[in-house]
Amino acid sequence: MREIILIKYGEIILKGLNRSRFEDLLIGNIKKALPKDSFKSVRKSQAITYVEPDDGADVDDIIARLQKIFGIVFIARAGVFPKDMDVILKEGPEYLAPYMELVDTFKVEAKRSDKKFPFDSPAISREMGGAVLRRSRHLKVNVAEPGTIVRVEIRENEAYVYADIARVAGPGGMPTGSNGRATLLLSGGIDSPVAGYMLAKRGVELNAVHFFSPPYTSDLAKEKVIELGRILAGYTGKYSLYIVPFTEQQLAIRDNCPEEHLTLIMRRMMMMVAERLAKKSKSLALITGESLGQVASQTIHALGVTNEAVKDLPVFRPLVGMDKDEIVSVARKIGTFETSILPYEDCCTVFVPKHPTTKPVLGKVLQSQSKIDMEYWVNKAVDETEWVLIEG
Repeated sequence: MREIILIKYGEIILKGLNRSRFEDLLIGNIKKALPKDSFKSVRKSQAITYVEPDDGADVDDIIARLQKIFGIVFIARAGVFPKDMDVILKEGPEYLAPYMELVDTFKVEAKRSDKKFPFDSPAISREMGGAVLRRSRHLKVNVAEPGTIVRVEIRENEAYVYADIARVAGPGGMPTGSNGRATLLLSGGIDSPVAGYMLAKRGVELNAVHFFSPPYTSDLAKEKVIELGRILAGYTGKYSLYIVPFTEQQLAIRDNCPEEHLTLIMRRMMMMVAERLAKKSKSLALITGESLGQVASQTIHALGVTNEAVKDLPVFRPLVGMDKDEIVSVARKIGTFETSILPYEDCCTVFVPKHPTTKPVLGKVLQSQSKIDMEYWVNKAVDETEWVLIEG
């Protein structure tokens, strides 16, 4: 007996005449994420995508990879049967038996795309319910609150049988690449990987920029960020990471600008560098992990001053209304938390002022910023940037 993996999605269904474009993107992303020798085909039909595993393939590994692909709502491992009711009733309950041992009650729901099939949906449900009860005698039918739903789908060329208890959730969202490209300012902390994940979930293809300040930040800090990038790439696919040497820039700011504005001027320079790199990579926006009021540089006044440094691109802050516990919860879910809390400092923790201003005035910050040649230092940072390809 063959098995197939059924992939169902949510928002893609609502795309009307554009739906096929999103489905094709999803299929392309699935093929990129799976080892080439693990599947025979990936195809779509009637709002479902089908992955047919290759003979001897590790189906559990395939499903684990699918669980990280944006656009997928759930994944079901299903038995494949000929469109013969006698075969379905004989072999279907045997296929389901290991799953039905996990529950006490069930009901059956059937769909019949082929209207020429001699049994209608209520009859299929009734007959399969009886066959399952005969095979797994501990079960009872409960149509109101079943322990699981057994599903029988009669499609064009074959029939599929599976139980909801065996299906697993995908991440949802929209397929990567369906909503343009943006550049993530990726630090070594908890917040920015979560911000990247959340925008990627909306179909955004990522690039990332990391600011690196040796000897104040170590090679271990750099490797930590690359590892965070790899974890993200498990969801997004491979992408470019730009590592920007930033020591001289921070020293220039520290030595020439008023202490209360150090962090703000540093953030403004980072945004200017990130915007230049974003444009080079044809990104349409910047992404940061800032959360309103979390630190002095993330007050509403400070964010306004930071935004002014970005002239042409929108800045997305998906965490702006989230508290730390909510952010940590997402970080744990996506697997970045344990890496983020490794004790290697990033450049944002270097030269932190003792008394930063929380209500900065743009004019005063610009006056402080005029003490250094911003254009020179931004150009120098862009010119010395290192490029790394990040793969999951």
